[in-house]
Amino acid sequence: MAASRIRIAKDKAELVQSLVEAKGTTGPFQTYADAIAFAAAMGARWERRSPLSTISTTEPAPISIEVFMARGYDALMKLLAIAETGETKILSPYDPAAEVKRIAIFEEYANGGLEVLQDKLRGAVDYTERILLILTNERFKDEQIDEEFDLSRFL
Repeated sequence: MAASRIRIAKDKAELVQSLVEAKGTTGPFQTYADAIAFAAAMGARWERRSPLSTISTTEPAPISIEVFMARGYDALMKLLAIAETGETKILSPYDPAAEVKRIAIFEEYANGGLEVLQDKLRGAVDYTERILLILTNERFKDEQIDEEFDLSRFL
């Protein structure tokens, strides 16, 4: 079945390659599946869902869904699908249309996340460091910062 593969947009293929550790490079992710799952989570966080136009047929080629399942990313796919549709029927393992829809939602969030990453990584030399800064910024974004420094507690 053609839908049992996660596809990557051709215009994002180079970015995905640069995110993965390979000979002579030090990308922040070990596999393409790791990079795509991270991008899908980023797409969901930034509410960026973007349809794929032209699909990459070379490196990285469409990735089998079994790779994502083996790495535990099927839970992320299911959560994104439920959050997007609000229907639990989309989790049905017996409905081929539900699987196609889950995969499409995941691909579109991953593509949107890759767009966010392209913007945030522009000009960066070390992607690992920049991604760490992005995650740290997100972690502490919601913390309250006191506007005024109160010296009275030292009296």
